[in-house]
Amino acid sequence: MSLTTFDLTEIETRMRASLEALKRELGGLRTGRASAHFLDPVQVTVYGSRMPLVQVGTVSVPEPRMITVQVWDRSNVQAVEKAIREANLGVNPIVDGTMIRLPIPAPTAERRQELAKQAHKYAEAHRVAVRNVRRDGMDLLKKLEKDGKIGEDEHHKNSAKVQELTDKLIKEIDQTLATKEAEIHKV
Repeated sequence: MSLTTFDLTEIETRMRASLEALKRELGGLRTGRASAHFLDPVQVTVYGSRMPLVQVGTVSVPEPRMITVQVWDRSNVQAVEKAIREANLGVNPIVDGTMIRLPIPAPTAERRQELAKQAHKYAEAHRVAVRNVRRDGMDLLKKLEKDGKIGEDEHHKNSAKVQELTDKLIKEIDQTLATKEAEIHKV
């Protein structure tokens, strides 16, 4: 953020980046519903190097509690199975030729509460990040007014816009959290 000018769009961009980061983090929480992104962290050692699973097979979700991996090269099936097991994702791969099936177990009530707590932690961290962006914007406005670059009226008008934007993004974070909680408890 420039220390000589006030840019509301820059503040909004920084706040929205926090909201997008929250959505990515919540997307990584396993709720018991199958998602192709569930296997994103899996790295497979094939052809003498480590590569993402999606580079050695096709990941699909044929039903809500099943993920399948169609391995392209039959010689890589064992390596893919081993990588999935070693990733400690809590699933048990079932090999069927070049197809690997991953049944997704339903989370226990205790696990659902843990997931909800984790989702709340993520949301709170991003609410704090949005508030920090607000603080930076407000501090800049104070400095610009003190240095005589903007008047008191402009300071108050822009402060109100920053607060309005903050409230809007906090509300979006809360809505995103509520949607994820409903997904966690629905399964």
